[in-house]
Amino acid sequence: MRSINSLIKQLQTDYPTITFTPSDDFKWSTQQGVIFYNPSAPHAEAFCLHELSHAILEHYSYKKDVELLQHERNAWEYAQRVLSDQYNVIIDEETTQNSLDTYRDWLHARSTCPSCGATGVQVAIRDYKCIACSNAWRVNEARICALKRYSKD
Repeated sequence: MRSINSLIKQLQTDYPTITFTPSDDFKWSTQQGVIFYNPSAPHAEAFCLHELSHAILEHYSYKKDVELLQHERNAWEYAQRVLSDQYNVIIDEETTQNSLDTYRDWLHARSTCPSCGATGVQVAIRDYKCIACSNAWRVNEARICALKRYSKD
């Protein structure tokens, strides 16, 4: 297992077009070509490889929330299957599933009807409609901030 500092140094050499910047969060910024990472976070090396996987897999955008979950799953899979051996980083299944659970919970919260509590379907980028009561609502992006749902009535 290697330290986060030696991993970042190697990644900067191997991926000179990507900038690696310390931060409070882990995030791949497609617009800036920057991977933000928290060097003191538990499993920092695994999360860095996960964010790098987004860059390698060209995860630039998504149209439906479920696509974001698929991007997350694919990035973890690539980090585990390809990058972990290459960079001698252990990525355990518990870390992967805990991270994916945050996105599953996010998706469930967004799709839960604020009127009746049933599961709705996404009909546009930030718009949902309930299949049980026909209520429509709009959500904010809420990947980092608190989720808000606004009734469209």
